[in-house]
Amino acid sequence: MGNKQIYLDHNATTPLHPEVKRTITENLDLFGNPSSLHSYGREARRVIEEARETIASFIGASGDEIVFVGSGSEANNSVLSLLTCQLKKCNIKGFDKPRIITTAIEHPCIIETSKCLSASAIKTTYLNVDEFGRIDIGELEDKLADPTLLVSIMMANNEIGTTQDIKKCAEIAHENGALFHTDAAQSVGKIPVDVGELGVDFLTLSAHKIYGPKGIGALYIKKNAPFCPMIHGGHQEKGRRAGTENSLGIIGFAKAIEMRKAEMEEEAKRLIKFKSILREGIRDKIPDIKFIGHPTKSIPGTLNVSFAGVEGESIMLYLDLEGIAVSTGSACSSGSLGASHVILATGIPEEFANGSIRISLGRETTAEDIEYTIEAFARIIPKLRKISSRY
Repeated sequence: MGNKQIYLDHNATTPLHPEVKRTITENLDLFGNPSSLHSYGREARRVIEEARETIASFIGASGDEIVFVGSGSEANNSVLSLLTCQLKKCNIKGFDKPRIITTAIEHPCIIETSKCLSASAIKTTYLNVDEFGRIDIGELEDKLADPTLLVSIMMANNEIGTTQDIKKCAEIAHENGALFHTDAAQSVGKIPVDVGELGVDFLTLSAHKIYGPKGIGALYIKKNAPFCPMIHGGHQEKGRRAGTENSLGIIGFAKAIEMRKAEMEEEAKRLIKFKSILREGIRDKIPDIKFIGHPTKSIPGTLNVSFAGVEGESIMLYLDLEGIAVSTGSACSSGSLGASHVILATGIPEEFANGSIRISLGRETTAEDIEYTIEAFARIIPKLRKISSRY
């Protein structure tokens, strides 16, 4: 590995914010069970409820609409589990419509869960996307002609950064009697998110995408929205998610949210500028490339670029030797062979499909990092193309 250490894989995970690290360290002795009635338990309960209010306020929700879970994947699975919920037990209207509509570019935890649901005679319909990764609102309206219980559309894609018009999608879903969920794990803390304005029934959050700890996420459940717990057991989270709460994770999550509130706006401006410089630098120095994702309707720090005639894995490994960390495809599926389902869904030409690299910038990214990365690409791509049989 080179002398440089440049982390450009923030969509996979982020380092702990220094203030988050400090807050967690200061609370290491907070060991009480939040369900216990003695002083240790009451203190743990107090800090959890304060954290709940902090997180809720950031997205325009109330505290009782936030349920803490173990991850964004668990939050997504919890929402989709509604389709296998017992009607009599949970009294969910419309359960006679066991169908979900989602998109072809969702996170694997939505795609794979949808596949599992098919074993329970639950049908999944996938919306196509255009070359930029945007869905066709008209197609959503057409698909909703068939009775549907749930529509789940991610707010910002983790691989290409493209955002969707969630407010419009939620309106259309509700007009057709369907519930609406959005996976906002890549959006909250990067762009403004207000659940009241969006009109969603469910929204997924994840701490480790915004400089918080791993192993903690949250699910927004709109007041009076039908819900059935996926994890059964104790009475925690008002019966909506059994299991003793992760007090330290929750505290760290709330501090990460506080820091996002303070830093997000200025950081977004800086990352948009850096992304533009990166895009132009790569385009000017390297021929036969294709940028994937919408140029403007996207989260600030995500750039996906594909290089004809070379493998993404090779590019990633060569960059790692230069001290630059990026990813190919999503981190959750990087162990799989072949082009990403997201990249393929955009209709990218075959010669580009396997040469995709995701660069995701963060709060510590500097202008010098961007310039070094451009030069590294300019050195590596010609070298790989020279030994490629496909270029």
